Amino acid sequence: MILRMSTLFLRTLREDPADAEVPSHRLLVRAGYIRRVAPGIYSWLPLGWRTYLNVERIVREEMDAAGFQEVHFPALLPREPYERTGRWTDYGDDIFRLKDRKGNDFLLGPTHEEMFTLLVKDLFSSYKDLPLSIYQIQWKYRDEPRPRAGILRGREFSMKDSYSFDVDDAGLERSYHRHREAYVRTFDRLGLDHVIVKAMAGAMGGSLSEEFLTPTEVGEDTYVRCTSCDYASNTEAVEVPATEPVPHAGLPAAHVEDTPDTPTIESLVALLNDREKLRRDDRAWQASDTLKNVVVKVVHPGGDSELLAVGVPGDREVDLKRLEGQVYPATVQAATDEDFAARPELVRGYIGPDALGADKPARVRYLVDPRVASGTRWVTGANEPGRHVVDLVADRDFSADGTIHAAEVRDGDPCPRCGSALASAKGMEMGHVFALGRKFAQALGLTVLDENGKQVVVTMGSYGIGVSRAVAAIAEKNHDAKGLIWPREISPADVHVIATGKNDAPFETAEQLAAELDARGIRVLLDDRRGASPGEKFNDADLLGIPTIVTCGRRIVDGKVEIKDRRTSERIDLPIAEVVDHLVEVCAS
Repeated sequence: MILRMSTLFLRTLREDPADAEVPSHRLLVRAGYIRRVAPGIYSWLPLGWRTYLNVERIVREEMDAAGFQEVHFPALLPREPYERTGRWTDYGDDIFRLKDRKGNDFLLGPTHEEMFTLLVKDLFSSYKDLPLSIYQIQWKYRDEPRPRAGILRGREFSMKDSYSFDVDDAGLERSYHRHREAYVRTFDRLGLDHVIVKAMAGAMGGSLSEEFLTPTEVGEDTYVRCTSCDYASNTEAVEVPATEPVPHAGLPAAHVEDTPDTPTIESLVALLNDREKLRRDDRAWQASDTLKNVVVKVVHPGGDSELLAVGVPGDREVDLKRLEGQVYPATVQAATDEDFAARPELVRGYIGPDALGADKPARVRYLVDPRVASGTRWVTGANEPGRHVVDLVADRDFSADGTIHAAEVRDGDPCPRCGSALASAKGMEMGHVFALGRKFAQALGLTVLDENGKQVVVTMGSYGIGVSRAVAAIAEKNHDAKGLIWPREISPADVHVIATGKNDAPFETAEQLAAELDARGIRVLLDDRRGASPGEKFNDADLLGIPTIVTCGRRIVDGKVEIKDRRTSERIDLPIAEVVDHLVEVCAS
């Protein structure tokens, strides 16, 4: 089938959409691939839908080649299974909830673990039925609080989710690695560079969890890689090696000092090193010797909330994204004036450990960074305006309720595996693999009889790929100042044939070439518009990003047409008789 621009449902735009933040959003809208309906919700136009279907086809082919079987679930789902797993509450405001005319609760599926689990429970009951891996490609719905970047972060999005079912953990490990290997092949075919990093399990639970990130500056994830070994992790999942306990015999007793005019950590450290009686005897005080205690509000699913104090070295900030990963499914908000007013023991800017802890006066749970180890020596707030306590020693003068990995991770931090320096980069999550274990099977009663006739709980894995997001990710990696540049297997067409000029010859030649290419299995986009100027056609061709552009124009009188490689901008003139064979060879390479 030849796509004709004279009848194609397409309108390109000369200007960027006002809400476009990243190149993929800007170019997909300008090129007429997608159209905004509401924040985070988009319609797919013909060229965009063809591009999406090409991505979906590649994902499906690799899933099928790995031996996984495709199923399909509804997007409209009942409340009851999600109630049984606790996720009706845990998801909080992140899901779309609705009632039918009889008052029954439903939701638009954000993910389908419950449905997969119940389907297998309904049909399988013996270890002989396992292992099993099934998948679907389905639209998902999440009430994203900050939809942005077009289809990169939307409220409706397409996802391939697959699930493995095994009788034991050894089987789960094999299924996990089969999916992992299939993902590598999938992203290679999509032309997406990827880094596999350790990740938080989040709503899924489970033990082993890895993300497939494609490196890009517009990515919302920050990850780190070791400069020596193969360690890689999303910063949310980095575990800081605990500082070894240090002996504290002989350290000065803790003492409270007036510290006026020290609104910042830097000014406090300068004062400590300036005053002779406050100086350390072994070295100068540093920002990392101060203990910063940050109070936040943790809001649990259902609306209950509590205050939490997080203690980190003063040279670091609390990374709220890391913190939320640690307290999931709760969310984190800033503590309010009312929160502090209700706890006068907490003196803003001067909060110290004496007031913190579940059994302390303020009744605020207190968790500290692993660097705050037994015997370490600190300067921190004295719970009085304008005063700090100096030489406060962990486990001698104060203790916390536990530790938490919530401090920012920085370049140069030690690798948890080998101790070498970490380096950070930005990435976009394209896939996620989880070893779920038995969480959902246990909650929903998925068991089978083992070889000994004993009922055992099935162990599961969960594996997702963002299909619609992949379209945007590929666009992010494949564009220039003029427009999109699709890889051939993703592109909505192989060849863009343009006819320019006022007489019939270029149009007749373009029609002939398009028909011959179509007969040879080459997908053709034909610009047969009579009213469009050559400049408009060339601009559209660059914007649309079809990999090969054929221009039937002025060289027709010489019996030639121009062939342009959209990616390299290389041009060649070929005799018309040689064009079809040449393009068939190009498209096959």
